[in-house]
Amino acid sequence: MKRLFLLPLLLTALIAITVSAQKNDSKQYKVYGVAFYNLENLFDTINNNGKYDLEFSPQGARQWDGRKYWSKIHNMARAIASMTTSTTPNGPAIIGVSEIENRSVLEDLVKDPQIAKWDLQICHHDSPDRRGVDVGLLYNPRYFTLENVTNHRLRIEGYESFRTRDQMCVVGRLGGDRIAVIVNHWPSRLGGQERSSYLREAAGELSKAIADSLWQADPNIGVIVMGDLNDDPWDKSCCKSLGAVKEAKDAGEHGFYNPWWKLLAKGIGTLAYKGSWNLFDQIIISGNLANAPEGALQYWKCEVLNKDFLKDKAGTRLGSPLRTFSAGMFLNGYSDHFPTEIFLKKTR
Repeated sequence: MKRLFLLPLLLTALIAITVSAQKNDSKQYKVYGVAFYNLENLFDTINNNGKYDLEFSPQGARQWDGRKYWSKIHNMARAIASMTTSTTPNGPAIIGVSEIENRSVLEDLVKDPQIAKWDLQICHHDSPDRRGVDVGLLYNPRYFTLENVTNHRLRIEGYESFRTRDQMCVVGRLGGDRIAVIVNHWPSRLGGQERSSYLREAAGELSKAIADSLWQADPNIGVIVMGDLNDDPWDKSCCKSLGAVKEAKDAGEHGFYNPWWKLLAKGIGTLAYKGSWNLFDQIIISGNLANAPEGALQYWKCEVLNKDFLKDKAGTRLGSPLRTFSAGMFLNGYSDHFPTEIFLKKTR
């Protein structure tokens, strides 16, 4: 009888020891989130780009007025505010963004009461894109210390009039380690995936060239290539031009590992087209982050942030990202892309 009485006590003690060990293990690491979000046409209401900007003005087809604009700002801030976890209670340290019109829309975004307490800082540059959209980066100065920003133009031989978004390279320190984040919005699939592939392949080559120049100056710097790449992990631009591999063990120190490959293979994506999923919104990491030694900043895991409130609840787009507009109708949604995030950890 005594043995039967002691058994529950032993089990309780064992569970307590296990939980305590798990807590202690989690405390030995500091975790940093690095996210990316395509904000889907975050335009202000002022037409300053002629016919390309007319659509997003009060006189345009979308009747883009102050009410709709501030609702969009509020919704984007809500999505970003939801990017908190038990290990990153103040949200991501770094958030790359695309499809923004200018710096002022980011200034309005970071001032929204839902995220204002994070004091997010802005990196922005006006790109030559004909439609007037840029990439940008937000960072929390508690965790990331900015060193410098450079912008790199994609030039296609024989297509001198071609204009797209510049690639923004932001260098700084995260957790004391130097990293560079290259923020992208690669050329679209306009005209078809195959016919336009050469543009994104060139964009992948440019990102690789930027990374190589960073490593030439500092062989130890960690490099992150993020953005709306308009291609999936197994497309040529990602796996050939950039050289991002499926398995971390196969990534050289100055190569790239693409953790999103496996998620898409499971049917998890960031945008849906005609009922099938793509995962264009990638955050690709260098081999020296993927296979970092203990004590250095190292890759932990990745997630598609497909939260329920970001999903369409009805019709043929059930479960897809809830857009701001669909078929010309204002839905007061978020974006046609889900955000993505990776987590890096470092021994305390």
